Amino acid sequence: MAVVREFTLPDLGEGLTEAVIVQWLVEVGEVVAVDQPVVEVETAKAMVEVPCPYGGVVTARFGAEGAEVPVGAPLVTVAVGAVPDDLVGGGSGPGAAGAPDPVPVPASPAPEAEGAEAADSGSGNVLVGYGTSGAAARRRRILPGAPEDSVRRPAEPAPTVTADAATPTEADGTRTVAVISPLVRRIAREHCLDLRDVRGTGRDGLILRTDVESAIRSLSERRPAAAGAPVRPGAAVAGPVPGEERIPLKGLRGAAAEKFSRSRREIPDATCWVDADATELLAARRAMNAPGAPKVSLLALLARICTAALARYPELNATVDTTAQEIVRLPGVHLGFAAQTDRGLVVPVVRDAQDRTVEQLSAEIARLTDAARAGKLSPAELSHGTFTLNNYGVFGVDGSTPILNHPEAAMLGVGRIAAKPWVHEGELAVRQVVQLSFTFDHRVCDGGTAGGFLRYVADCVEQPALLLRAL
Repeated sequence: MAVVREFTLPDLGEGLTEAVIVQWLVEVGEVVAVDQPVVEVETAKAMVEVPCPYGGVVTARFGAEGAEVPVGAPLVTVAVGAVPDDLVGGGSGPGAAGAPDPVPVPASPAPEAEGAEAADSGSGNVLVGYGTSGAAARRRRILPGAPEDSVRRPAEPAPTVTADAATPTEADGTRTVAVISPLVRRIAREHCLDLRDVRGTGRDGLILRTDVESAIRSLSERRPAAAGAPVRPGAAVAGPVPGEERIPLKGLRGAAAEKFSRSRREIPDATCWVDADATELLAARRAMNAPGAPKVSLLALLARICTAALARYPELNATVDTTAQEIVRLPGVHLGFAAQTDRGLVVPVVRDAQDRTVEQLSAEIARLTDAARAGKLSPAELSHGTFTLNNYGVFGVDGSTPILNHPEAAMLGVGRIAAKPWVHEGELAVRQVVQLSFTFDHRVCDGGTAGGFLRYVADCVEQPALLLRAL
């Protein structure tokens, strides 16, 4: 008698909690062998073919191509024992001499009862290459009478949930914990975490690795330090130390601290840098600042270079909507620049910087800087920036790896311009050299885009005439 078994998306490792179905490799009604790949999925790491640990007839598929499936959600159901073992294991196929007729498969199989013994000899939910049986060749054997619709979606598909070994019997009966991954259970045991107290965020309350890690963090914050135990770095001490000075993280400093912490916590940033010969840029600025002409600041020239670079690489003028899991590319460049004041670091924002000339940029930067130092910047002048220019060279330093101004995706850092030996036109010369660093959110682009942006900025610093192409 055929036994219907449900195969769910296994834990693919490295904390991955979901995958996207790229391509189905089997059809409903097809005979599959143990450890035969049935679906190709894409995770945050790679494309993976997922093998099924059961041999038999595919009775249902769950999810269309392009759908996102959480770990523990059903992928396929397989009728084990619906066909003879020699057909499942690679026999001569239907119609072969002496081969019996296939056993009909129920049209609407019921899920297997919890605790039933396996009717096959597979290796469990494993990835390709890690099974106990050899990799079987793919078959396209469809049983007669198989349904035409290759994807069956039940009204309420629910993942098969196994009980944790440590789950006790409560007064109202035995409780099964909604956790599938052995890794999740092991992490919980190592931290003495009762899985009954964890609320699962996965499908139908499935407990994911992120749920357990979040519960562990909350538990450690609530537990008081043991008597005599060493205090971990960053933990509050029992009382004040004589002579110490405590500065409240409030107001502007507190808001900056929170933003820095959130940026480091949420944004996977990366930094690249390059040295550039700024001699020609300084010469261009001197030419612009002829007697009687409006003064143009060096920061304004760098701002103009940034807007030109963002026009070439618009993917960097963006943010990430974590709720919708979308990259949002923004139409206008609202350029922030770091300004140090007596009250702390602030980042005024030049609105629509891409539409301003160098002279207009210089005037607006000067106005916002004066307002920042006087403490008269409005909230609108300090918010909704899309890209930040950070000139830390004014502090006499060459390089930096700054923290991104959350929720922006990129920041250009500029070090001091100093006379250094440089190979110019094939000969060693003393030139005015600057180090440029570029920090970016790795979710919005790869290194090629970031490197292209930074290289274009460096080229414009070395040859300001390139900006004429952007006019």
